[in-house]
Amino acid sequence: MAREKKGNQPENPYAAALKMLDSAAKKMNLNKNIWERLRHPRRCLIVSLPVMMDDGSLKIFEGYRVQHDYSRGPAKGGIRYHPEVTLDEVKALAAWMTWKCAVVNIPFGGAKGGVRCNPKEMSRSEIERLTRRYASEISIIIGPDKDIPAPDVYTDAQVMAWIMDTFSVAHGHSVPGVVTGKPISLGGTLGRKEATGRGCVFTTLEAAKVLNMDITKSTVAVQGFGNVGYNAAQIFHDLGAKIIALSDSQGGIYNSKGLDPRKVLQAKQKGSSVLDYKEGERISNEELITMPCDVLVPAALENVITLKNAKKVRVKIIAEGANGPTVPEADEVLQGNGVFVIPDILANAGGVTVSYFEWVQNIQEFFWSEEDVNRKLGEIMTRSFKEVLRMTRDHKITPRLAAYMLAVGRVAEAIELLGLYP
Repeated sequence: MAREKKGNQPENPYAAALKMLDSAAKKMNLNKNIWERLRHPRRCLIVSLPVMMDDGSLKIFEGYRVQHDYSRGPAKGGIRYHPEVTLDEVKALAAWMTWKCAVVNIPFGGAKGGVRCNPKEMSRSEIERLTRRYASEISIIIGPDKDIPAPDVYTDAQVMAWIMDTFSVAHGHSVPGVVTGKPISLGGTLGRKEATGRGCVFTTLEAAKVLNMDITKSTVAVQGFGNVGYNAAQIFHDLGAKIIALSDSQGGIYNSKGLDPRKVLQAKQKGSSVLDYKEGERISNEELITMPCDVLVPAALENVITLKNAKKVRVKIIAEGANGPTVPEADEVLQGNGVFVIPDILANAGGVTVSYFEWVQNIQEFFWSEEDVNRKLGEIMTRSFKEVLRMTRDHKITPRLAAYMLAVGRVAEAIELLGLYP
């Protein structure tokens, strides 16, 4: 994952995560004792994972599970498999999950997990053995009432099924509520796959109302064509917006007349990239970021909007589908240029919100229709947007700082009510 650099050294991801906490806490005059508690994760588990590879050799992987805070309810957060996973990265992601759950006011704390590996170089059976070993090692701190993992980078519904099964075998009965993002046949919820992209669209529609924009007459550029980017682009397209640019890790395509995300996806599936779609002019990811349009959805890497390119961003709304696509220092530049930034902890909270719905359905053993899931998601995303907007206006601050103040305030209230024990 790309990181903003200071000199020749990449910035520590957890230090970066603490910057926004500190900014919010200072603005709020937060109790210093609570502030200090929130700067440290509640629990960090590091595990060694011996896995028998297909060639008969034994390889040791390192895995992590971090619970940043669980004052408001069980910890919640995804698991990523990536060769550059570090403990500090997982700590940062866990903290962001705390704020994300709090800003949409669902009763979860924040957690995150990761294993340092390269799943692209592993067979399906090796990934399964790695997953089951990791699930067994972290089983001491996860569970439906403790900590509920979900998919993240290079993990999916199948990985969640293996974790659910490993945990269930150890407990002697099926425990579907131990993970979310599962296959539908194992207790997963309808609407989960599209949830993050759909939540991004819901918040954009609210921002468009604030700016008196007609989304059906708007142009949209989406960086990142994975699950979030594709679904956001598809939903915008279905609403009547014109998708003028799409990209993935290999580059992007532009068409002033508009792109059909479904056709672009078909071309990518037949090839390997959106570049395999021939009805578009090739552009770079940097060109997409600075392209004139109404709505920009950065849904790929972190730190793609920086102090260097923020002045060149020519859009009305940025809806952050990815985690941390804008460096905090660039917010003031964007705001000065009249760009409405919907911060990541709000814009992409649709995924964890529908994960909450899945967990609730598993506990109740009563499942909802996709229409009900989408309706409830819309209600939560719309309400949360209005709460952040109100704080933005009341305090005359950026939406990002407002979202953090709202989230930190809710977590701080819970900590104060619970007290310190022992």
